[in-house]
Amino acid sequence: MRSFVSQKARELQPSGIRKFFDIAQEMEDAISLGVGEPDFITPWGIREGAIQSIKKGYTQYTGNRGLPKLRELICRYLHDRFGVCYEPDNVLVTVGASEGIDLALRAICEPGDEVLVPDPGYVSYAPLVSMAGGTPVALDCVAENEFILTPEMLESVITPKTKALILAFPNNPTGGIMTKEQLEAIIPVIEKNDILVISDEIYAELTYGKRHCSIASLGDMVKRTVLISGFSKAFAMTGWRVGYVAAPPEVDEAMFKIHQYSILCAPGLSQHAAISALEDGFSDGFTEVEDMHHEYERRARFMVNSFNDMGLKCFQPRGAFYVFPSVEVSGMDGEKFAGELLMSKKVAVVPGTAFGAAGKNHVRCSYATSMEQLIEAVDRIEAFLKEHGVRT
Repeated sequence: MRSFVSQKARELQPSGIRKFFDIAQEMEDAISLGVGEPDFITPWGIREGAIQSIKKGYTQYTGNRGLPKLRELICRYLHDRFGVCYEPDNVLVTVGASEGIDLALRAICEPGDEVLVPDPGYVSYAPLVSMAGGTPVALDCVAENEFILTPEMLESVITPKTKALILAFPNNPTGGIMTKEQLEAIIPVIEKNDILVISDEIYAELTYGKRHCSIASLGDMVKRTVLISGFSKAFAMTGWRVGYVAAPPEVDEAMFKIHQYSILCAPGLSQHAAISALEDGFSDGFTEVEDMHHEYERRARFMVNSFNDMGLKCFQPRGAFYVFPSVEVSGMDGEKFAGELLMSKKVAVVPGTAFGAAGKNHVRCSYATSMEQLIEAVDRIEAFLKEHGVRT
């Protein structure tokens, strides 16, 4: 009997994030620093909005593009919080930001097109480029340069086949951000080479010290930027699966058609919850978002100080809720370190190679969990290092 599985599907590697998380779930007393999911419960006002929508019987399909009221609120939110101007007719409500990334790539990629992908970067980028028919090209980002992209870096990898650049800041897994000045420096390269930008801004509300700057707010970049975001991280709404894409009209139209046939619409219940999230945010100055943000910042300082004190060199994250320490001092690469740590001390971290080859000697640790869990995890990691001859 012949194989009915496509070559692309056969070659696709399983997610490096889920592997260690799934093992940890089966372990008693295990601590998972693996999956990037807020430990906060979705704020009550958002849940109440969903409950009221059920009571009112709003249980049907919505329009393919999403509820008009939600799209209008998203445009207001992007303008008021980040100075970005899109029209509601060019906003598409998606099943999480992940669907938005997939839609954008499927809408633009032809066979042979190259898409520049930050390395380290979110695990889905390169596989989704490949599944869309494009070729992912790694942009090696390094801790010595705070994991940012530079004009020189872009120029060195751009070819006549380059079609798009994925911008992922604040970055998962490194916590790196790009400032307004750093973004402005790469815009001439983008414009000169006529490249589309796919900007994943799911962590936009989680930056420390500096307010997030969207490349779509600079110059004429809104005309060549697909902005992807959602409610999962900042509003503690991972399970609701609601995100959005704002794009130039031509790209928006292509994504809309793919969304119509593949998804139809995002869940109505989640869309009503998202409406409540934004309405409550506008009425109270997004205080609940800010409260979670400050708690993440406190945890980030604790994790960075702890890792540096025990000899694991660690970049101070500027955003998101991850630290990305180097484990090279242990004599192990990230894969071996993560495996042995899980088996020995029941602490799950993610090998840096899950996010690209540049992460070989790193592991990613999410601090989106309680301080009690983080303190215990740090104690176990320190004990693990001592057992392997690393002085702390």
